[in-house]
Parts: sequence; C-alpha cells; structure tokens
Amino acid sequence: MLQINMADVVAVLNSLLPYLIVAGVLLVLAIIITFAVNKRTVKGVGARKLIHSQSWIVAVVGIVIAISMMLTGPMATLLNNATITKYTLADSTVSQANELAKDVQSEAITLLQNKDNSLPLSDTKINVFGWGSTNPVYGGTGSGSMSDQYPTVSLLDGLKESGLQTNASLTKLYTDYREDRPEVGMFAQDWTLPEVPAAQYSDSLIQEAKDYSDRAVVVITRVGGEGADLPTNMKAEGITYTNNSKDYEDFQDGEHFLQLSKTEKDMIDLVSKNFDDVTLVYNGANTFQFDFLSSYPQIKSVLWCPPAGQTGFSALGGVLTGDVNPSGKTSDTFIKDLKKSNTYNNSGSFAYDNVDEFAQSVTGFTGETSDVTPTFVNYSEGIYVGYKFYETAAAEGLINYDEQVLYPFGYGLSYTSFTQSMGNISHQDGKVSFDVTVTNTGDVAGKDVVETYYDPPYTNGGIEKASTNLIAFEKTKELQPGSSETVTIEFDEDDMASYDSHNAKAYVLEKGDYGISIQSDSHTVIDEKTISLDNTVTYDSEDETHDGDQQVATNQFDNAAGDVEYLSRANKFANYDAATAAPTNFSMSDEVKAEFFNNGNYDPADHNNDADEMPTTGADNDLRLADLRGKDYTDEEWDKLLDQLTFSEMDNLTAMAGYGTQAISSIGKIQLTDADGPASLNNNFTGVGSIGFPASTAFACTWNKDLATKFGEMIGTMAHDMHVAGWYAPAMNIHRNAFSGRTFEYFSEDSLLSGAMASNQVAGAKEKGVYSFMKHFALNDQESNRLNMLCTWANEQSIRETYLKPFEMSVKEGGAQAAMSAFNYIGPVYAGANPALLNTILRDEWGFRGFVLTDYFGGYGYQNADQEIRNGNDAMLATTSITNHVTDKSATSVKALRQATKNILYTTVNGWQYEDGEPEVSTPIWRTALYVTWGVVALLVIGLEILAIKRYLDRRKAVKLAVVAKTPEE
Repeated sequence: MLQINMADVVAVLNSLLPYLIVAGVLLVLAIIITFAVNKRTVKGVGARKLIHSQSWIVAVVGIVIAISMMLTGPMATLLNNATITKYTLADSTVSQANELAKDVQSEAITLLQNKDNSLPLSDTKINVFGWGSTNPVYGGTGSGSMSDQYPTVSLLDGLKESGLQTNASLTKLYTDYREDRPEVGMFAQDWTLPEVPAAQYSDSLIQEAKDYSDRAVVVITRVGGEGADLPTNMKAEGITYTNNSKDYEDFQDGEHFLQLSKTEKDMIDLVSKNFDDVTLVYNGANTFQFDFLSSYPQIKSVLWCPPAGQTGFSALGGVLTGDVNPSGKTSDTFIKDLKKSNTYNNSGSFAYDNVDEFAQSVTGFTGETSDVTPTFVNYSEGIYVGYKFYETAAAEGLINYDEQVLYPFGYGLSYTSFTQSMGNISHQDGKVSFDVTVTNTGDVAGKDVVETYYDPPYTNGGIEKASTNLIAFEKTKELQPGSSETVTIEFDEDDMASYDSHNAKAYVLEKGDYGISIQSDSHTVIDEKTISLDNTVTYDSEDETHDGDQQVATNQFDNAAGDVEYLSRANKFANYDAATAAPTNFSMSDEVKAEFFNNGNYDPADHNNDADEMPTTGADNDLRLADLRGKDYTDEEWDKLLDQLTFSEMDNLTAMAGYGTQAISSIGKIQLTDADGPASLNNNFTGVGSIGFPASTAFACTWNKDLATKFGEMIGTMAHDMHVAGWYAPAMNIHRNAFSGRTFEYFSEDSLLSGAMASNQVAGAKEKGVYSFMKHFALNDQESNRLNMLCTWANEQSIRETYLKPFEMSVKEGGAQAAMSAFNYIGPVYAGANPALLNTILRDEWGFRGFVLTDYFGGYGYQNADQEIRNGNDAMLATTSITNHVTDKSATSVKALRQATKNILYTTVNGWQYEDGEPEVSTPIWRTALYVTWGVVALLVIGLEILAIKRYLDRRKAVKLAVVAKTPEE
C-alpha cells in the first residue's frame, strides 16, 4: 500500500484538465464575444445587450456543466472519501484494544540471554542508556504508521507503569540532544541514528548514574518502513546519514544498518566499563547483528522488544520486573554476520541492461517524470530460507552451526524452567497426532511453546527437502510452578509432502522414515519419534488432491524459474557458491521478452476471444443487492442481478476501488469504506484511525494463535465503530532477508508460523463480518524496486512451499474473502494480471470466493484495467482516473468486467453492513451542495433569461414608440 504523494496530485490534475479546459474556453469565448460586440455595430434594436447576456448565460451554464461533470466524474471518489462521516472508536473499544495490545506485547518480548539470572531486576531504580529510550520504535513507516488520536505509551512510561524509576538526568541528556526521530519515510529516508557521543557523558553524570543504581539498561533501536529496504552499506551513494560527531565516522564503507554504529559501540563501551550487570533491549523488527555480545561479559541479559504499537511498551516494564514471565520465541534466525546470509547477494536492486523497448514514462512520488525499465531479483536459495537453510546446511556439513547462528528460530528463554514429554504417535487415516505434557519445573508461573518439526527422507539429487521443518505448534496456558498441561499436536500427513516441479509436477509424499520431534527451537531437540510410510503418494488425481485442493495442483510457474541456478542439497550443497553468488547476467532473454507486457505493448484487442458473446446489460429484473446476501456464489440470481448493470456502473465499481467500493444506486449497493494498516485501521482521507497494535513480527514472536484470533476480532470491533467494511491486511510476505524495510509488517521467515498468525487474524475479523485483504499476493518480499517492473524469479517448489503457503492457509483455514495483489512480476508476468496466480491457484485450486484488489494503483507503466480484469484482478486501488478504467468494450472485455463486478458484489454484500438488509445511507454532503448549486444556478439562469428577454422587448417597444412619436402626422 502507498500513501498519497505528488504523483497522485499530478494524476488528479491530469484527470481534471479536460473539464477545466472546457470551462476556461467557455469563459474566454464569453469575454471575446463581449469585446467583439462592443467594438462592432450590431444591427437590431437591443441586439448588442441581448448578445452580451446570452453569451454569458451560455458560458455560465456550460461552466457549471463542465465542473459538475468533473465533480461527479474523476473527483467523485476523492470527494466521497473526504466528506464521509467521521466515525471514531467507542471508549469501551479503546479500553479493550489497549488491554489486548499489552497482552500481545507481553508475550512477544523475547528473552535472548540471561546470564547469572540478571533478570528479573531486583531493584526498582535503573539507569536507561541510549537515545532510543526516549524515541522508541512503535511500528513502521507508511502503512505501519500509528494514529495520533490516542495516547501513546512511551518506553520510559511503560517502565514507570511497572514501578521502575529511571535516571532523569540521562533522559534529559537524550531529549536535549534530539527530540525527534529522523524520518525513514516512503518517499525519502534519513537513516541517521542519533546517539550521544561518549565524550559528551561528563564524569559527573556517570558518577551520578552509578550512585543512582548499579543496574544499567541499554536501548538500541532500528526502524524500517514501506518504500525502502534497510541499507546494506551505510556509505553507499544515495544513503542519507549524519554522523553524531565531527571527529569520526559512525560507519565505515561496507558496514550496514543492522550493526552497531561507532557511537553506539562507544556508548556500550562506556556503560560496560562502569556497570557490571547490563541489560540490552533491542527494539526493532529486523533481526540485529549481535556479533558484539561476546566482547561484553557485562551484558548479561538481552531482550528483543519488537515494535510495540501505541500501548505495548506497558508490557516491557513488567518483563523487566518479573511481573510478566517472558514467553516469546524468535520468529527469525539471528545470525552473527548478516552479510553471510544465503540470500544476501540476491536481495536488493538489479536492473536489466537490454530492455529499452519496455521503458515507460512514469511520474514519481515527487511529481517528476522519468523513464523506468524492468528490474529483477533472483530467489536463488529456493526452499532454503532462514532456519531451513542453517539446519540443513549444518546437517550436511556445509557450515559450522555455532559459528554462524547466535539465536535459532523458535528460541526464547524464561524465568522458569519446563519439561516436555512426548507421548506415542498415532498415525491413522492420513492423520498424525500425539500428546505432549508440559510441566513447569521452576519457581514462577509461565507459558511454554510446544514446537513440532519433521525431518523427511531425502534422496541425494531428488526432491529438495530441508532437514528441519516446523509442522505444528501450540502454546500452553500459564502454568503455575509444579503444574502441567497436556496439549495435543495434530496434522495431516500430506502436510509433510514436498512439491516436485521436475518429474511428478505435483505434491509428493515419499515413502520412508519421517522424524517427528518436539524441540525448544529449530536446533535443539527435546524428543523425537519416527513414523514410516511404505508407499509414495503422488497427489495428482481428482480423487486425491493435496491439502483439500479443489483441483490438482500442478506446475503453473515454469516461466518464473528463469535462467537461475537454484541452491540444491545435492552432494552436500555442492553448488552453494554458484547458487548464492550475486547475479552476473543482467540481460533479459528473448524468450522472456516475448511474454513481458506493460502499458507500452499491451493491447486488449490482441487478447480478445471471438467466441465470447456480449453479456446482457441494463435489464429490468427488479433485484437489489441485499437480496443476494447469503446466496451461493453459483446461484442463478447473480446472473439476473448482473444483467441489470450497465457498462458504466461496472467500470466505475472496478476502477474506483481505492479505500472502499463505490455505490451503485440502481441495485442498492452502498459506498463502503476499506481501511489500511497492518496493525490498525487508518482512513487516509478522514484522518480517523484506530488503536495501533504491536507489529506483525511481534505477533509471530508470541507463537500464540489465540492472540492472533483475538486481534482479528478486535479489528472487527474497531471496524464496526469506524464503519469500515474491509481491512487492507494482514500482510504475509516472508522475511527472506533481514534488510527488508517492511519486515515489521510481515510475520516471519517461516511460512507455517506466518500462515498460522495470518489465518487466525483473518478468521477473527471474518467472525465480525469484516473481510481482510490478505497481501501482498505474492512474492513481494522486498521494497527495493518493487514499483519498477520488478521481475521475481523463483522455482515452483519454493513459490508453493514457502511464499504461497501463508496465503493458502488464510484461504483454507481463515476463510479469506479478499486479497491484494502485489506490485512485482512473477517471472515475466505482473502479479496483478497473472491468471495462474489469481485464477488457477487462488480460485480453482484453493476455492477462494471473493475479490482481488491491486496494490496502490499509480499506473507505474504496467498497471492497466484492461489486462487486469481479464486475468483475475477485479478492482483497482485508485481514487482518480489514470489507466484504471476499462477502455475495450468487446464481448471478452465486458464478460471479464462482469465477472470482476460479481466478485466485488459477492464479497461486499456478505459483509457486516448488509447483515440487516439494505443499509440506509444519506447523500454525501458534497452532492447535496452540488444539487443546491444546480437549483440556484437554474433559478438564476431562468431569471436572467427572462430579465434579458424582457429588457430586449422593452427596448424594442421603446424604440418603436420613439419612432412613431417622430413620424409626422398624415
């Protein structure tokens, strides 16, 4: 999602230009006629004045018509959104949301290190170091922004809520240094990391701090956002950064944003020299490079506090004091050197060098126009993303695990201790289940997570498989010391199937032994048992599809693999160096060029089907949309309703779907509002927002599916208060690389954990009648070049097993009713016009019933409605006219437009606002004002016309009388 920018302003002005030109021409003509008549003798009594009045009356009427057409045409959506009634949250909703947000963050905060039982704190007085303590990270920029309508609990306020007292002198040092956080915005980024240089800590201040308390807490923060990935080289061209001192550089060439700056390191040096028991709090969504910890034995405890939302920092103090026992687990693998990630060389910005024929003139965020050509990124690691690589690579002897990994995926400590006992496995009728008894063997109450992984049989050179794969998890309730809880782990055996894109071209569950283990993290096994399959199962028939697919899943993305060498486990990852190296080929092949379309070479006429018959439009069937609520998608009544619609009505509905869907008065379809925000609901036009929750990464760190469901339900409650129909979330792209700017908005490096969180949020919102736009569908896992015709190259196995899995779960388990397509291309085909993705997989295989919306519709040289509606994308997230209207009126086009309209209407009528029948709505205030203006203008015009004619006739009569008076009597 993108916010309004200069490109939008330019687009609006361009759409208004024809109407303004007409109005201007009429005005100029009236002026010209006036002058011309004045300078030329006009024959006829009173004719000159009559021509004056008539020309101006015609001009006024014409101008009013032109402006009215402008307002009811390209400006209508903007005006509707801007003048809609502002609904805010009820006080009870605010209270419940704040309480839930605190609960989420309480379980999201993850204890990474706790030597010598450094935590919980034994003293209420603490010294809090680090500029970030006074300016923490609440969310992300862009769609992750927080509303300013509700109070925000700062990090220090959160500590004080738990009874902690902080050193005010240190706080003053930081606020005096800089009060505001540098903007890492969507359209410009200042990556400056404000931190007070060590030289500015006076001896007296340090002594005062030591006298105040012998405990020190150091806060390090990192922020990311929509529009830009985090810098991998802080000295690279185009990176805006201001050093904290004139005496040294904060970063050397090649150093990145997710490691300590020199000023931060100097501050930690200073603190460690003066305090023996230091707690480090990392506040950010992206995994940080903690390679420095081994150099500081004084840092005894480390907490990961993901972006906390507006009230989540209330939980941090409780974790530090021990009032809350941390139960968070890492959603991603923390490695010691982020530049050694197997995805590092193939993330970022890569441009083709031979694609000038595809250049498009695009107006950028600042309003400047430039030529844009296709770019690319290679997902060359295949299925080996995150822990699936590190665990498998270690098992194959490619890496020394301890040298590369600091904190595994699924890792997190507690103030108590637990044991987990694995019962016997039941494997019957394709179901696998067993009980795990969790016992609190420590001294304080706490929660634990049962993480279940499987290790499938692997044949060298066969189907790619990771040695460690999360397959199920459950979180316990809070267990008192000595108490136990037995949780049941269940999953289908076909959840362990792998996708074979080379031979079977289907999902395959190979025969052999499958290790089923419960683990404390992805690397540490607690107990393991084995189940054996005697026969290989290939899910390639309608009688036996994979995971309940409605039709057989088979290869759809052969054209997305490209000319890429993919990482393979074969021969102990023998091709590791070649597969993970940076790209060397920057040329688009002729074969790819033949399939590549953008607005420069796409002609809808070339894709028409002569056999298509023109659908009926404008019929009089006397049906209302509300009559179809609850009707099956295939009910024949839908055809009757759709027959009533005109081309214009359908086109307006699909073209102007930005932040809501338009009204169609002829069938009782009311205007509905959709809101943006992964952690909240934000109306970009009215400025009304909801409570901002902790980031999606925080939800993943809770490993608590119930909290995800409750959040979805709270989104539903807030949506009711705000009169919102749809929610542009959750976002479920993958943490493929640590430097993605939008990590905060996505859940995890793991597809199952991401899918579990997302599907439960979707289900919770659906329970309240709110449809969630799962996004960004799909493979939109980085911010770099994501608008610039970004071709994502990936093999089918990784697409299905890793990148589509969370979306699949959200449809099949969460009941998703809407989706937002992505900006990128999948191989050579734009995701928002990809029939394999949006029709074959989403609808035919998974059974999705709902509508697909584009990501923000700015044209960008490749977005156009003609191509999109024909390929499964139903609506354009646009508020003004660009390339979002259907231009082709062939039978093929109208048929596609009709289908898109049906998908939108089916989704909206089954939302909460139609639960009591057709809603009553008032006319938008701007339309009322327009109608009044029409009435006033009509009366004025009629009055002026009558007056002009009367004066003309009076003058003629007077002239005649004068002539008669002068005529001599006969």
